[in-house]
Amino acid sequence: MTLLRLNDPPPFELVNAGGKAPCLIVCDHASHVIPESLGTLGIERDHLTEHIAWDIGAAVIARRMAELFDAPAVLAGFSRLVVDCNRYLDDPAAFVQISDTVAVPGNIAMTDTERAQRVAKVYKPYHNAIDDVLERFEDDDVVPAIIAVHTMTQQMRGRARRSQAFTVCWARDDRLAQPVLQRLGSMGTFEVGDNVPYGMDLGEDYTVPEHAMRRGLPYLQFEIRQDLVVSAKNARAWAELIHEVSADLVADPELRRVKLYWP
Repeated sequence: MTLLRLNDPPPFELVNAGGKAPCLIVCDHASHVIPESLGTLGIERDHLTEHIAWDIGAAVIARRMAELFDAPAVLAGFSRLVVDCNRYLDDPAAFVQISDTVAVPGNIAMTDTERAQRVAKVYKPYHNAIDDVLERFEDDDVVPAIIAVHTMTQQMRGRARRSQAFTVCWARDDRLAQPVLQRLGSMGTFEVGDNVPYGMDLGEDYTVPEHAMRRGLPYLQFEIRQDLVVSAKNARAWAELIHEVSADLVADPELRRVKLYWP
């Protein structure tokens, strides 16, 4: 079986490829699309618009940030239910069988050949695209910052979470994380989380550790509560706020000096 067909989108979207800012925006969970050949992976279609399939609002935020920063952005083209581009491939969560109590039969019954196709056609092209952009920065002697866009639910497995509107996820390297946390916290208009309810899980999170931390690049990985970004208008407003509190940091060459934080 051929995984991707003519009607399917590409495995990644490259936005503003010629962006001039020393910055790359990435969005691992931008899409809820399932390849036509996989149907719905055996789950109800309604679930494909929920958090288990993608990060609601994240793609709008990433595209608007690419515009505001004048930076390139790479967005994943398929749902995390196909393969989670922010997980190592030996992690069971890369091909999740049960997500937030919802069984995914198409992953339970997946063969080794099918798994290899998803890696080759969906996962690797996305990460290769990120590598390609970073290599172009390197060729131009530019040290970029990486901004990873995510959104989060108010509850998981039926249990309510705390009400953080915005969370910064980081480990070891706080060059961008701490100033952004301080600036947003000082506004006093919403609750800001420092690795709560999510943190940067080394060995679990893939994109930032492998593309930013291994290169010693500064990064900002964040989560925005999804009910705040359901509308495109609100999602763009959040992108504008994040740009406001981080643009000068991203532009600062001293802050962007390469350091080694991982492994």
